[in-house]
Amino acid sequence: MIYPCSPRPLTLTVGARAIPPASAPPTILWFRQDLRLADNAALCAAAATGPVIPVFIWDTTDPVPPGGAARWWLHHSLTALAGDLGQAGMALVMRRGDATAILDELVETTGACSVCLNRCYEPHAMARDGAIASRLERRGIRVQIHNGALLHEPTGLLTAAGTPYRMFTPFWRALQMAGDPAPPTPAPRLAPFAGAPMGDAIEAWQLLPRGTDWSGGLRANWRPGEAGARRLLADFLDGAVLTYDRLRDRPDLAGTSHLSPHLHWGEISPRQVWHGLRARMAQAGDDRGWGMLRQLGWREFAYHLLAHNPTCPDQPLRPAFADFPWRTDPHALRAWQRGHTGYPMVDAAMRALWQTGWLHNRARMVVASFLTKHLMQDWRHGAAWFHDTLVDADLANNTAGWQWAAGCGIDAAPYFRIFNPTVQGETWDPQGAYIRRFVPELARLPDRWLHRPWQAPVRVLADAGVTLDRTYPQPIVDHSAARVRALAAFAAIKRAA
Repeated sequence: MIYPCSPRPLTLTVGARAIPPASAPPTILWFRQDLRLADNAALCAAAATGPVIPVFIWDTTDPVPPGGAARWWLHHSLTALAGDLGQAGMALVMRRGDATAILDELVETTGACSVCLNRCYEPHAMARDGAIASRLERRGIRVQIHNGALLHEPTGLLTAAGTPYRMFTPFWRALQMAGDPAPPTPAPRLAPFAGAPMGDAIEAWQLLPRGTDWSGGLRANWRPGEAGARRLLADFLDGAVLTYDRLRDRPDLAGTSHLSPHLHWGEISPRQVWHGLRARMAQAGDDRGWGMLRQLGWREFAYHLLAHNPTCPDQPLRPAFADFPWRTDPHALRAWQRGHTGYPMVDAAMRALWQTGWLHNRARMVVASFLTKHLMQDWRHGAAWFHDTLVDADLANNTAGWQWAAGCGIDAAPYFRIFNPTVQGETWDPQGAYIRRFVPELARLPDRWLHRPWQAPVRVLADAGVTLDRTYPQPIVDHSAARVRALAAFAAIKRAA
């Protein structure tokens, strides 16, 4: 039976807080990539209507389900969210299956009068959510969709001509001119619904590794959940933010925030980060932290690109690249994935990705340039590998980053920018700490030869316990020759464009 939606019920007032009566029809709060209680627009809207049933659905119709590292994160993030809700006397209802059918069933069995959710921007999610909203509203169920992931909605930040921005610099200028976003809101008081249904046990979803447990590095480096996100932001504001603009390109140092997976899963909002940075800058009386604000701008730009170009996860934003002569070389792709290319900076980064589920932004650019320009492999192979191995596997950022590196995006690296992985290592890992950590077979090489072991004298290699092509590979491609080959292919595309 479906209970009819009535006018907003009378409320009791305690101090300045309105407490909805427990007899009001419940609202289903559909959690997705917003796994937090504070600054959650959908949660606040649901709390204002009456009793709340918090729900998370593992949607088996998703054409691109989370990869292995993201599933590990999701398991622990949902566990943390369930604990936080439990302290408020509520249970998180977890269901697995077709989201449309599950919501229909929950509305039917609970008599829910409304559904609140925060918007997702992946193309399949946009289409699914629109269809679900129409379906429920035809049944008299109110559906509220809020912005819980961005500083500004993609439809709210356009050029003077009313078109989407295609270059980051004018987009960033417009974002700044729009002013600071509204301040973040605290977690609201929630009223549980006595008739809330049972959900699945999270263990039944088998999100954690089965068989061989490869997640030790993830456990050692991450604390999923809202509390972990807020602690990480606080630590960053107290420390690394002061040197961020100077050290953010150094993968060997702890110079960045590491907030990307928390932002992806919505354990912290961009408004919380933005206002935290703004407050820290005002307190310090300087602009240290401005570079991190700009990184939030890049994140926004990636989401705006995805929202306005829904085919970009599969198609290049520059049409001429549809015919680019990518090479098919499974051996080279596998060597890149395993960190066995013979270029220490590339190999360190790819092994760091596998071990920790995360990759420093400078390292991401280096390995993406190497795959697409040295090895001439299709950027979509790289995006797929990142999707499976990153704890912050975010479709918008992953797509924008790979199209930028491959040169096929609308605001991409120039085709002639081909990173020299040896120079990149010498510049950004000058003492070799990053390489020695993740490529331990080279740890005893002197700094002079660490970034170019193939050029080291035989005696130096022997003293360091290195035997090329046995303990560590020779380069799978010569940098100079690869550069010439890539430039020729890119020049041909440029002429054809």
